[in-house]
Amino acid sequence: MSDFQLTAIGHIQSPYKQKFAIPRQPRLVPQAKAKLVFAADFNREEFVRGLDEFSHIWLLFRFHETADKGYSAMVRPPRLGGNERKGVFATRATFRPNAIGMSAVKLEGIEYKNGQLCLLLAGIDLLDDTPILDIKPYLPYSDAMVDATAGFADTRPETQMTVEFSPQVQAFIEQQTNFPQLHDFISNVLKQDPRPAYKKQKEGEQSYGMTLYDFNIRWQVNDEHNYVTSIEKS
Repeated sequence: MSDFQLTAIGHIQSPYKQKFAIPRQPRLVPQAKAKLVFAADFNREEFVRGLDEFSHIWLLFRFHETADKGYSAMVRPPRLGGNERKGVFATRATFRPNAIGMSAVKLEGIEYKNGQLCLLLAGIDLLDDTPILDIKPYLPYSDAMVDATAGFADTRPETQMTVEFSPQVQAFIEQQTNFPQLHDFISNVLKQDPRPAYKKQKEGEQSYGMTLYDFNIRWQVNDEHNYVTSIEKS
């Protein structure tokens, strides 16, 4: 085996500005909109000719924030509460030998504006500025294996989390005409319960904060209820 280099074909402009609160799989939060902005060498419409015939695509990307932290043979999947170890190749953990990830996302359009080629995406689960290594069309007849099993992750993760917005936050959201799905976006992110596994075991009220798009959002968690207390532009 020999070493080799990969060239990023572009990067993601994502509403997720920090790892915290990113859904653990794609398409769990359909309101998560993003753009794939092509790098200069690939900024030509010829590269994507015919791609608009597909509703979904595969993205191969690099875990750029953790790539320099090395890898582990065994990891603790959040799906198992962080208490059980699995081999890294039996998970989708970020700490991998080559730090490569993959996501199947919805392709909502192709944009070529002011000399810049972009893909418009939805259901994204990638950190802002994630480098994209490759794109492949999603093929339902081949990629959707209805009889497949998935071990400890065989079902969609569900929680009983509820979400409530303070009157001030609700009024602020209704004023954001450039973000018509902001209410549902925040709600669905919080329903995924982004807290670390060890925090979920603690009783009593807990306070958290996150950044989505350019909004700083704070909320409190009490048992299985989220109460959004504040939101402001960063």
